[in-house]
Amino acid sequence: MISRRIAFATVTIALLGALTVMAVQFHRDLRAADIRASSGSHLLPTPCGPIEYAVSGRGPPVLIVHGAGGGFDQGLQFAEPLVRGGFTVIAPSRFGYLRAPLPRDASPEAQADAHACLLDALGVQQVTAIGGSAGAPSVMQLCLRHSEKCSGMILVVPLAFAPREEAAVALRAASDNPSLNRTILSSDWVLWVATKLARDALIETLLATPIADFERASQAEQRRVLAILRNIQPISRRAQGLLNDAAVAGALPRYELERITTPTLIVTAEDDLYGTYAGSRYTAQHMAQARLIAYPTGGHLWVGHQEEVWAAVVEFLSANKTAQAATMRDTAPK
Repeated sequence: MISRRIAFATVTIALLGALTVMAVQFHRDLRAADIRASSGSHLLPTPCGPIEYAVSGRGPPVLIVHGAGGGFDQGLQFAEPLVRGGFTVIAPSRFGYLRAPLPRDASPEAQADAHACLLDALGVQQVTAIGGSAGAPSVMQLCLRHSEKCSGMILVVPLAFAPREEAAVALRAASDNPSLNRTILSSDWVLWVATKLARDALIETLLATPIADFERASQAEQRRVLAILRNIQPISRRAQGLLNDAAVAGALPRYELERITTPTLIVTAEDDLYGTYAGSRYTAQHMAQARLIAYPTGGHLWVGHQEEVWAAVVEFLSANKTAQAATMRDTAPK
């Protein structure tokens, strides 16, 4: 009996010690995440409401519209190669993310109008707009509703309509059990524990990337994936945006693609577990000036193709800038 009590006490002490260590690590990591998500952005009053945004770099302006689980910080992280390549990155937080409020109308159309309001407030007449994942619908709407502001459009693993679409299966699933998912999405602790105990499962579900693609990737690419996973924290400050993205994905209509004449680059992967390949291909087929790049592997984070993707993006931006300058010369007063 005494030996059992000693064994029980030993196990209890060890368990409490492990939980204490985990709690300390969790609070340390969450504090770092809070600091990152609270630093470097501005809150700008506009006719479309307050807009959170950050600006980085010097050069031609590029609007970076983040995907699900993001915010201005994800936009800046995503666009680091552009900052190093001589572009000015404008990275807003979409509705419901970080300090960006969730308005009654949080549709992609309303978000597109907010993008236009931000550009007006910053005095930017035209940009190339880049929409990643769930950020793509509002970028497409920006180039539909405010075409004069779009000199070019880039859609990366976009949430986009396709007949009998397979796209955004995981995002749609988030709306199947709203109360359960609201609890999960508002729990920084649950996500933190999952990153420690179920990392591979999160890569395949939350990041929609086959674990085989991750395991085959270089160490640099693996570090990039893990940084993206880590930087979703604090997820509680992104929960409203995630739930809104799930609602948008679950009822995504077909846009008037034939009306979009903006030069466009679309990048996707055939094994993206969010199913963006089908929507990407359909979108490219029905737009006048769209080019599709589809990799057979790489998942939602195009793992293994980072350098290729950014080389294609920079090439598109450079060609588009040259074409725009030529057009301006052609139409200049004689």
